[in-house]
Order: sequence, then structure tokens, then C-alpha cells
Amino acid sequence: MPEEKGAKELGFFEKYLTVWVAICIGLGLFLGETFPQLTDFFEAFEIYGYPVIVAIALFLMIYPIMVQTDFGEIIRAGKSVKPVATTLVLNWLVKPFTMAFIAWLAFRVIFVNLVGYDMGGDLMAGMILLGIAPCTAMVLVWGYLSRGNMGHVVVMVAINSLSMVVLYAPLAILLLPVADVPVLMDRVAFGVLAYVGLPLAAGYLTRRIMIKKKGKEAFERFTSKLHYVAPAALLFTIVAIVTPQSGIVLANPLLVLLVLVPLTIQIFAIFGVGYWGSKKLGLTYKDAAPTAQIAASNHFEVAIAMSIALFGIDSGATLAAVTGMLIEVPIMLLLVQICLKTQHWFLSHG
Repeated sequence: MPEEKGAKELGFFEKYLTVWVAICIGLGLFLGETFPQLTDFFEAFEIYGYPVIVAIALFLMIYPIMVQTDFGEIIRAGKSVKPVATTLVLNWLVKPFTMAFIAWLAFRVIFVNLVGYDMGGDLMAGMILLGIAPCTAMVLVWGYLSRGNMGHVVVMVAINSLSMVVLYAPLAILLLPVADVPVLMDRVAFGVLAYVGLPLAAGYLTRRIMIKKKGKEAFERFTSKLHYVAPAALLFTIVAIVTPQSGIVLANPLLVLLVLVPLTIQIFAIFGVGYWGSKKLGLTYKDAAPTAQIAASNHFEVAIAMSIALFGIDSGATLAAVTGMLIEVPIMLLLVQICLKTQHWFLSHG
């Protein structure tokens, strides 16, 4: 889709993407409960703990975005100090602490009588693990749908991935009531390579070779055929991720609802801080939108894995991390719509 058209309106499929996401979440829950053997099927094809099926779906989700990314933008974005610094501050100095405070307020003050002290602590831990895991692969989709600066998004995905290896454990030790938190560096490295590095390399090579050998018009015809591949792969990814987690979600509906409230507040709050702050700092819309979106979203795969490793698969912490997965996609799609409708707030869209 040409940028001009996309900036003005979304197609039917994209316009109602939130509806399709809700349907896919429901389908994942249904499949997980009706066909529990599917969980064993997913687990039978894993590398470093990552389901191969999910990795393939994420490749199909991100590759069309990477193909359409001008890699000159990535180099320019890396030299733009203000957007990069703003995103880093939001991700590592603001979000982890706002998440910890909102989790404490919810489960040590407001909902403590409903969930109990011990379960409240577990739910807080899951939320904190979400808050200290900045999103990587999925933000490429949000930046693309909101017509943001994909160069900035790609640069921040790389920086966040590297930062997470160094900062995740210290922040977890600081914010969680545990003495030691292991960060499985090989798993993080493999996830970054499979979910981001591979589609990035494939997109770069496709773009370079096709434009060089067949020209830009042929390349644009090729990319136009990929229009629905990314959102369709997103929907399949949701089904693939929700299905194995259906048991823990359906067994605790009240707790899921109680976790949804503070998580929703956190996502909207941190997005608002990022979007408003970007405007005050004079960022263009194309930098402001992904800056706020990256700050608002979380790497729920990492948070779920760490929750299981630290507290167990049937713990309140894991339930909170899985709930983050359920709520984040619909809310981020809503934030994409908010961004698209507020471009005029910024002096320059370029």
C-alpha cells in the first residue's frame, strides 16, 4: 500500500483488525481446550524453547515490512539522537517503575482483599516481568500500520534486544522479591535472530536484488502482493501463542479480569507519556508514533518464559504475563488508530 493512501485510511481487513484479533484469541482458547494435544504438538517443535511454528509465522509477519523498509532510513535513524534517547529513557527509566507502582497499587491496595496477599504478590511479579521486557518483533507491525519511521523502529528493536540482555536481570533483582533472576542469553540471542534478524536480512536482500535486477516498478508490484501477508501472519501467530496457554487463562477468569485493569492503565499511561513527551520534544509524527508504541508494548514471550522459569507454569505470575499477551495486541491496534487520527497534532509528518 502506498504510504499516502495508508496514511489517510486503512483497508477493510486492517480497519477491523481488532475484531479479527478477538476472534483469533477466542479460537486459540477453544482449540487449546478442545484439542489439548495441540500443546504437545507445539512443544515437539521447539528450538531454545521457541516454537518453530511461531517463528515461521513471525517471519511471515515481519518479512513484508522489512522488504518495504528503505534501509537508508535505518542508518539515518541510528544517527538521530533525540528519538533514540527518548525511547531508551521510556523503556528503561520510566516503564519498569510505573509498571511496578501500578502493580503494587492494584494488588497491595485496591484488589488485595479479592486476591489475597500471596496471590497478589505473584500477580505483581508477572506484571513487573512484563514491564522490564521491552517489545521487539511486534513493534515492527505497530510502526508499519501507523506509518511510522521504520528505520527508527528497526534501530530500537536492535538496541532493546541488546539492552535487555544487560538490564533485564538487574531490574528484575531490583523490582522482584527474589535474590537471583537468570537471563538465558542464548535464548534471547536466538529469539532476536529468528524473530528479527532473519526477516531483516531476507527483506534487505530481496529489496536490493529485485530493484537492481528488475527495477523499482517490478519491486513495487511484488510488495503490493504482500499487503495482507503480515496481518494474516499476525492473526495466525496469536492463535499459535494463545492455544498452549488456554488452560491457565480459562481456569482463572476472575484473576485475568483483575490483571487486565492495571495492565490496561499501564499501557495507555506509558503511551500517553511517550506521545505527549515526543510532541514536546519536537519529534515528527513518524518518530513520535513508534517511540510511544515501543514504550507501551512489552515482550510478552520473554515475560512468560521468565515467569514459568521463576514461579512455575501454574503460578499467578505466569497468569499475569499471559494476560499481558491477551490484552496487548487489541490495545496496541487501538493505539495505532489513535496515532493515525492525531497526525495533525505534529508540525511535521515527515
